[in-house]
Amino acid sequence: MTLPTRRIRSAIVNGAAIVAGAAALFTTWVRRDLQQQKAILNETLPVHSAWWRAHAKQSGELLYVAIGDSAAQGIGASSPNKSYVGVLADHVRLATGQTVRVVNLSVSGATVALAVRDQLPRFEKITPDLVTVAIGANDIAQWHPEAFEAGIRTVFAALPPHALVADLPCFHLPHNERKVAAANRIIRRVAGEHDLTVVPLHATTKRAGIRSILTHVAKDLFHPNDRGYRAWAEAFLPAISADVAHRIVSIPATAHAHSGNI
Repeated sequence: MTLPTRRIRSAIVNGAAIVAGAAALFTTWVRRDLQQQKAILNETLPVHSAWWRAHAKQSGELLYVAIGDSAAQGIGASSPNKSYVGVLADHVRLATGQTVRVVNLSVSGATVALAVRDQLPRFEKITPDLVTVAIGANDIAQWHPEAFEAGIRTVFAALPPHALVADLPCFHLPHNERKVAAANRIIRRVAGEHDLTVVPLHATTKRAGIRSILTHVAKDLFHPNDRGYRAWAEAFLPAISADVAHRIVSIPATAHAHSGNI
């Protein structure tokens, strides 16, 4: 082996070692940053929950009730009212010219089973003008189809006919998407049995494509950001607008005012 050849090979080996070391450092940094971002967002959980509890006490001519998880709470958004629930409430206010009281029953981390346990007992005490349900994304981590369907059946059986139920959003990753597809088949089938309107959240979020991870997702790489929540709201808007046009606007502004604690 000639001396120049040895030097070339040595340079290649050293260069590869540098690249490998840099990649390892970058991976470590990304993981630490992701953990930090998750920790930061976790600190917002009680803040968002307290915000929604406080606003639930405000009176309104229309009552909007939301069942869901951290997405309904708006985790990842710049403020709680930037969640899809907040965006939809603002839309109804503008569309009807009426005040809207929002009772957000959602709980961060909720699965379908936890929604049955914690949210339905409170929901059954309410007579809402508008209902949205987006639950089940947290069930994908530990997927049990039979338990999921049993919970969905319980939730949907408790809903009024005008409730809007969303299917699960697009997870983009194939191993998750297979479970999401199964969950969404269950949601559509059970919703059909109860004549409930299914909001196409999966199709809406899928259209944004894999690049939406960079544009529509918060820094924890899981929750939507403000732009992502606007996309969620867009999935609901056609059904919300139809509901407003055919039912809510027929309610006289002085007919009733929703207020009090729930």
